[in-house]
Amino acid sequence: MLKVQPRIESSRMMAWFSPVIAISLTLFISSLMLLWLHVSPVKAFEVFLLQPFSDSYNLGELMVKATPLLLCAIGLALCYRANIWNIGAEGQLLIGAVASSAVAVHVSEDAGTGMLLVTLLAGITAGMCWSAIPTFLNRVFHTNIILTTIMLNYIGLYTLLWAVHGPLSDPDGFGFPESVMFPDGVMLPLLSDSGRASVSVVAAIVIAIISAVLLFRTLPGFKIRVFGEDTSAAQYAGFNQNKIVWGVMLFAGALAGFAGAAEVTGPIGQLIPSVSPGYGYAAIIVAYLGRLNPVGIIVSSFFMGALYMGSDLAQIELGLPTAVTGLFQGTLLFSLLACDFLIYYQIKPRRKKPPTTVSPSALSSGASGISDKTSNHVSTHQKNENGVA
Repeated sequence: MLKVQPRIESSRMMAWFSPVIAISLTLFISSLMLLWLHVSPVKAFEVFLLQPFSDSYNLGELMVKATPLLLCAIGLALCYRANIWNIGAEGQLLIGAVASSAVAVHVSEDAGTGMLLVTLLAGITAGMCWSAIPTFLNRVFHTNIILTTIMLNYIGLYTLLWAVHGPLSDPDGFGFPESVMFPDGVMLPLLSDSGRASVSVVAAIVIAIISAVLLFRTLPGFKIRVFGEDTSAAQYAGFNQNKIVWGVMLFAGALAGFAGAAEVTGPIGQLIPSVSPGYGYAAIIVAYLGRLNPVGIIVSSFFMGALYMGSDLAQIELGLPTAVTGLFQGTLLFSLLACDFLIYYQIKPRRKKPPTTVSPSALSSGASGISDKTSNHVSTHQKNENGVA
């Protein structure tokens, strides 16, 4: 039998080294899966990990994939630092995309920069309002944030599908579930004319750096970290629990909503059902791969973006299904959680207690002791009777 017990002191170096171990395990397990599919692992990893960085166009597409992952993961990292298990970035992203599209489709062709800001602000506000729903339910009715945020993801998805089939559908789109193309006035500026990457990637990196400073160099960030480490200690220190929970949840919703708005006003240019291939869920892996540090998340978001882009390239060049990306992500998350578990806990064999044995001499001494006590008790009783007589 085995038993699990916490380590007295965990290694800080291993905590940062565990993503490397997790990636190595993922590559090894993925190699076995690729061999089972009769695909060369060397060729597959070249397509997945190297080709996204091979030229300027692929690098631009990598930025397109990494931007929503980075924005969602920053908000989730602050939630997880506060021990608030927000799983709703996907729904907040989709609602942000719908709200931004609702503004963009009614903008005239000659709209200025001000309407772009209004469109982005609509997405940010929608994401915050969507994250406020599970926060309100948790603070007032003590509901589970994990369950409510997951359920709201599905509501957000079906709201998107309703919008593209109903009020936001293109009247000249022959029944296809998509909105009209947005006018140039509400489109984000591109980094280069040869790619689809917009200035949103620059904004995301700046937000990540500001979030890192906020988390590790300011009093609100200190409160978030203390609250996540020990809620009772934070309450004893006088930290306002409601402000912390509301703050991190609204911040995460705002970033996810901005990610959705940046997608429809950037590389896509319209509202379609496939706005997100699961960015909100993959951002959970990105946040933990970056060790819940906004600076580390910048690197992990580009790594995960390479997997998304490599999936498209592998489908074209190697004939692999897009589900392979999901296998990579699941294997990576499992490996990362396993490494973290072994950093903070240790598994030891449970020792069986030896059976209690009594020697014959102890039995004889015990029996003689009992007989001596019995004879003493009888003699005392007889003396008492004689004395009374």
